[in-house]
Amino acid sequence: MDLASQMILFASVVDHGSFSATARSLGLTPSAVSKQIGQLEDKLGVRLLSRSSRQVSMTAEGRSFYESCAEISAEVSRAEALALSFSGTPKGNLHMAVTVAFGKARLLPILPLFTAKYPEVTITLELTDRAVNLQDSDFDLAIRFPEQMTDSSAIACKLGSSRRILCAAPAYIAAHGAPETPDALTDHNCLSVSTVAHWNDWHFRQGPHRWTVHADGNFAANSADAVFHATLAGLGIAQLSSYLVEKDIAAGRLIRLLPGYEEEPTDIFAIYCTRRNLSPKVRAFLDFLLESFREPPH
Repeated sequence: MDLASQMILFASVVDHGSFSATARSLGLTPSAVSKQIGQLEDKLGVRLLSRSSRQVSMTAEGRSFYESCAEISAEVSRAEALALSFSGTPKGNLHMAVTVAFGKARLLPILPLFTAKYPEVTITLELTDRAVNLQDSDFDLAIRFPEQMTDSSAIACKLGSSRRILCAAPAYIAAHGAPETPDALTDHNCLSVSTVAHWNDWHFRQGPHRWTVHADGNFAANSADAVFHATLAGLGIAQLSSYLVEKDIAAGRLIRLLPGYEEEPTDIFAIYCTRRNLSPKVRAFLDFLLESFREPPH
């Protein structure tokens, strides 16, 4: 038995008041308990317990030593209880990073369903479009687009796909006209995202032909959500996820541009550090996401 185990055993002997009571609680023999305490005293070079036929009592040195042993015993018990909770009911704080527009438009509306199902899980949500390295942070998971995924060691779980739609407000079109081809976008004010450079490369296709246009204009923001609101205000043209703009296009607040050209779809992923020994709270949330964003059959 190592020193730490013997210290925990010593605290147990003191708490139970005898070798025999301690032995019964641990499934040992009294002689085995006595032997380990004797070895501990030999290691320390001091006598910790005064023995009698029925009970033990601490020596002065034992009383001084007991406090440290009791602290170690309590810490081990707390750690053991915490570890056991990981394999049971989902509980504890779930800390996640989610891209801003997706978080506001798609995740926040469904979170009450998750918290109602798992009331012992609390959520700390960081809405950010910056790159996130899970290895160097305390995030349990993140929801990202491919352009934001820079950590090659992370496990990625696809949640679904999204189209990106080119659009502008009626006021912008009235003032500047509408582009008729992807090449014409170079003559327009194209709004960009400052935190993810690849989001500003807009891809189009028509039959066998392909175009890539780099967004260039007088406005950039640190989130696609901010670009969306700038587009609604009539500041310029933007390429935005369908879940952000579909309702506004249907209501006439935004106009879809270049409808004869297909924009390339993109996937969105939940990413996390390891698939082994995944905590119940993370596993439960991943299952919830997959169920919530399951794509309907074509």
